[in-house]
Amino acid sequence: MICFNLNGYFTMNDDTQDTPLIQEPRLWQGGPWTAKVIKNEDDDGWAVAMFKDGEAEAALIGPWTMGRDKKNPKPLDATAFSTLVKTASEFVGRSEQQLHAQLNQSVTVNGQDSRVTVRLCIVPDEDNPYAVLSAQDEEGETLAEFKVEAGFKLNRQTAQAWVDADLAKPGSGRR
Repeated sequence: MICFNLNGYFTMNDDTQDTPLIQEPRLWQGGPWTAKVIKNEDDDGWAVAMFKDGEAEAALIGPWTMGRDKKNPKPLDATAFSTLVKTASEFVGRSEQQLHAQLNQSVTVNGQDSRVTVRLCIVPDEDNPYAVLSAQDEEGETLAEFKVEAGFKLNRQTAQAWVDADLAKPGSGRR
């Protein structure tokens, strides 16, 4: 939890030392987030970029309100920053959930004696991506596990075919 004090410092918990915050009209920091108001290159407007500590690229960029003079951006403040942090955190969370869903799939099919859950976990290595295909019984015990190509398609039909082939190494015809 982030706590702000009257001196413009925050603490994450009682064990951390106070760290000075930057709280300027176009740059605002708090916790792991930094908001930066930037000129929108596509038009005369402004945008705000939200950066998470340690990340080179913005996690979220969105439009920002013009100030009263209709030339400069509205200054950042605590309320706006809090809203931006909430929005950016939710966006990052949804993106992480979506990536996890894309990289981790599972299908449950009928085996000879019981239900079998077949899982495909893709490892997105830049140089050599691959996936791990595994099968677990109803108690969660691993029945088989093989490294396969990252492009392996897991669906109900491929899972059932693998279980029907006695969980033989895909493409080998043997276990």
